Amino acid sequence: MTVVALLSVAPVTEGSMAGEVAKAVDALEEFDVSYETNPMGTVIEARSTEELFAAARAAHEAVDGDRVSTVLKIDDKRASDEGAGEKVTAVERELGREPRSD
Repeated sequence: MTVVALLSVAPVTEGSMAGEVAKAVDALEEFDVSYETNPMGTVIEARSTEELFAAARAAHEAVDGDRVSTVLKIDDKRASDEGAGEKVTAVERELGREPRSD
């Protein structure tokens, strides 16, 4: 089984959130997950929902602030081991090119 998720954790504040977001991303290092951060969040891959939820909770708790906003979107493919990279490859095949503009 592969669990793929999009996680976004940020303090609700004015100004740059980069330092706090970095704390959330760094917290993922303690877990058996792979991840990649992009401008809208962090894509995480885990072998189980238990590991994913533990990592997401640690990321949430790593952020300091009076108010923290966390969004977690999960794709729990219970009958497949297809990872996030294979999803992108499938779209590339359909497009006949990379799914990005130059």
